[in-house]
Amino acid sequence: MIALADCNNFYVSCERVFDPRLRGRPVGVLSNNDGCVVARSQEIKDLGVSMGQPAHEIPSASRRQCVLLSSNYALYGDMSRRVTAVYGQHTPDVEVYSIDESFLGFHGFPENTLEERCRVMRQQVYRDTGIPVSVGLSSSKVLAKLANHVAKKSPGAEGVATLPPDAPSTRELLQQLPVTEVWGVAGRMAIRLYEMGIETAWDLRATDPKRIRGRTSVVMERIVWELRGRDCIELDDMSTPKREIMTSRSFGRLTGKMGDLREAVRTHASRGAEKLRRQGSLARAVMVFLRTNPFRDDLPQHKDGVVVALPGATDDSRVIVQAASRGLDAVYREGYRYQKAGVMLMDLCDKGTEQLDLMAPPEDDHQRQRRDNLMATLDRLNREHGKGTVTVGVSRPNAAWHLRCQHRTPRYTTRWDELPEARA
Repeated sequence: MIALADCNNFYVSCERVFDPRLRGRPVGVLSNNDGCVVARSQEIKDLGVSMGQPAHEIPSASRRQCVLLSSNYALYGDMSRRVTAVYGQHTPDVEVYSIDESFLGFHGFPENTLEERCRVMRQQVYRDTGIPVSVGLSSSKVLAKLANHVAKKSPGAEGVATLPPDAPSTRELLQQLPVTEVWGVAGRMAIRLYEMGIETAWDLRATDPKRIRGRTSVVMERIVWELRGRDCIELDDMSTPKREIMTSRSFGRLTGKMGDLREAVRTHASRGAEKLRRQGSLARAVMVFLRTNPFRDDLPQHKDGVVVALPGATDDSRVIVQAASRGLDAVYREGYRYQKAGVMLMDLCDKGTEQLDLMAPPEDDHQRQRRDNLMATLDRLNREHGKGTVTVGVSRPNAAWHLRCQHRTPRYTTRWDELPEARA
């Protein structure tokens, strides 16, 4: 059996752990630069605040009742690690899917004991971290995801629910569930399924897998088998490597200073290189762009971008940062106040199948090994000690390009100077 453990309203729950005054109040967490609502408590949902709604569009009557907080990703990431550590005390088979979701394998455990085991586990998670979780059980990942939804919505489930693949209750659920609610079905794939007359999850389950594969993809065929209870999907199937990697952010305030822009581009290029290494790819080119605020009619407007070829396919942060800096030099114009800069890594290839580029500078095995070791060390230090611990170049505090986060709570668990204080 497989379980999907999902933290409830995760970002909001993390905030409530350290500020109990937020419990029972409408709480929303905002995106970068405090722009849009990206996480909601049930109370703020009941006020009609939708996911992705710009903060300035929340009606004033609702806004007065809400607590809106800036994203505190350092805190959320560390709390996620702590929750996952508790999962590991109950099964050795833990596969992290996202910051708030993990698949747990319970193969070999007596099935009639699993619901109680999962209730004990969720109680321990809440005791040790303060985070409420819901657990869905079934014989496949797709059905476990649907079981988790049942666990959240059914008051009598006590946070844990099982969906046996051939039970009448499972069939009833799948017949009522739109196919777009199935994990892995969205966008163009959903349109294609609708064109085939597949509108519900049960319609998809009942369709001939070979027909699905011929009309869609092998992953969709596996989803059909998953709906029938067969575990055959790997998490890599649901997250294919990106063809381009974009890293960009709007600035906290407008700036025309080259120093600010160079810091921003250097940071974006470094983060893009980290993502590149994480998915095992190499880049052959870098695109850099700048943009002023198109809604400021009172200011002169300028936007431009340039593609810089790399000397060879690489994932080396130093090489990528150097290329991005040259691109910035090409597009920057004095006299403008810029709102956004970005870096896109382009023409990606798989590192394991890299072809020799005869035009690239020669590099012996020793040089390549030293470079790979350096990048692996950089990534490990940033992973273990926090993002930005080791960087290419130095960023000044409070630079104009830094994100606005006027309502961010302290990073209680990862910064010595922001530890919570208890007073008698």
